[in-house]
Amino acid sequence: MTISSNRVAVVTGGATGIGLAIARRLLRDGASVAITGRDLPRLERAAREVGARAYQLDIRDERSCHEVMARIARELGPIRTFVANAGVGGENHPGPSDRWREVVSTNLDGTYYSLRAAIAHLAPGPKKCDLLVVSSVLGKFGVPGYTAYCASKSGLIGLVRALSLEMAFDPARRHVMVNALCPGWVETEMAIQGLTAFAQKAGQTLEQARADAMARVPLGRMSAPDEIAAYVAWHTSEECVGVTGQSLNINQGSFME
Repeated sequence: MTISSNRVAVVTGGATGIGLAIARRLLRDGASVAITGRDLPRLERAAREVGARAYQLDIRDERSCHEVMARIARELGPIRTFVANAGVGGENHPGPSDRWREVVSTNLDGTYYSLRAAIAHLAPGPKKCDLLVVSSVLGKFGVPGYTAYCASKSGLIGLVRALSLEMAFDPARRHVMVNALCPGWVETEMAIQGLTAFAQKAGQTLEQARADAMARVPLGRMSAPDEIAAYVAWHTSEECVGVTGQSLNINQGSFME
């Protein structure tokens, strides 16, 4: 697998889970990596652990997105790979405590703001640039109680399709590939929180809820964060060309199309 030299990669939500695994893998493959997140102490610990650069960012703040991407480009160089991974999960229900705005403003609005900010600082062609958006299989099918999460993740797929065409029809940006990743269950803190909620509703133990969930997955297991990261490494390599506007399923067979 051929990795572009002097590649600058940015991973939002890079302090934990899938984002941290992606940062670790891209660093291993020779990229200069910036990770962003809201929790600065946690972010800085993660950056020290893997050797990345830490930049505090709340992607819901459009102005901050532009300021931070400009700073990254000044300090590290033009961006070649941008992974929009930051997001929140969990249920939402009608009423005073409905989390709709929290979930949608983070997952959809925040991703849009950070993508637009990164595009302004992308490296020139002819070598390709990659914009990868972490959506979910829940962007392709519904789950009761997850209206905000499903809507936001489905919205990301539509965003990717439209943005990929914007890049393709702009002669100066035709080298920019825009795609969505759609993981299923991944062994992360967010997944455990989801399983715990399912277990409490069903009066089960966490182990029982996990077994029930995996029984509905054709390959019978969760993906590991490192498996998602390995796919990102291949997808952003020089061998992967001509793939844009796609929503790519990495989900142990739980959704097929």
